[in-house]
Amino acid sequence: MISLASIVPPRTHRGQATVETALVLPVVVIMVLVVLQAGLVVRDRVLVVHAARAAARAVVVRPDAGAARAAVDRVEPGRFTVSVGGDLSAGGLASVTVRSRATRVPLVGAAVAGIRLEERMVVRVEGP
Repeated sequence: MISLASIVPPRTHRGQATVETALVLPVVVIMVLVVLQAGLVVRDRVLVVHAARAAARAVVVRPDAGAARAAVDRVEPGRFTVSVGGDLSAGGLASVTVRSRATRVPLVGAAVAGIRLEERMVVRVEGP
């Protein structure tokens, strides 16, 4: 009787690890990029909330869009759009809205291309 080991030499299995790595590596890379993308969206959400709080604090003291814009630019310059509305007189309720887009990672960033992050805060303007 002829055994399989005598027909197939052991050297034919040398490239098996390379082939398995080549098959699994793209899946692992995509999974890492998806986790990274999710982390960036969460980070961006926290930044939008932080920027809205900073803008709201600025509007409480100085009720104009310039103060809100300056406060938001201290968080991260040029990233956010800011709008100020409501009653900007002393004792009035002013609303501050901060908007941004999510950061996109190559390959998987298309999944978050349509995500707009927005935070709105209403504060009472200080009076003299």
